[in-house]
Amino acid sequence: MKHLLILAALSASLMTSACVTVIDADDDDMAWHGENAQPFDAARDECRASTRHGQHSDAFRDCMAGKGWTRS
Repeated sequence: MKHLLILAALSASLMTSACVTVIDADDDDMAWHGENAQPFDAARDECRASTRHGQHSDAFRDCMAGKGWTRS
């Protein structure tokens, strides 16, 4: 019975963390793909600050590409 309770708690925590990830991301964030890239949130914030442009500008896209992220 104790093992079942532990398994249920672990399952609930994993399901909750997955929901937070999906809810927290907007459609623009979902279009980016990276392999061996810098963490997305940090890269996005740095590119916003350095280019002073939105996510749909060429300067922003080039900055993200330099950090390992490409837009699909």
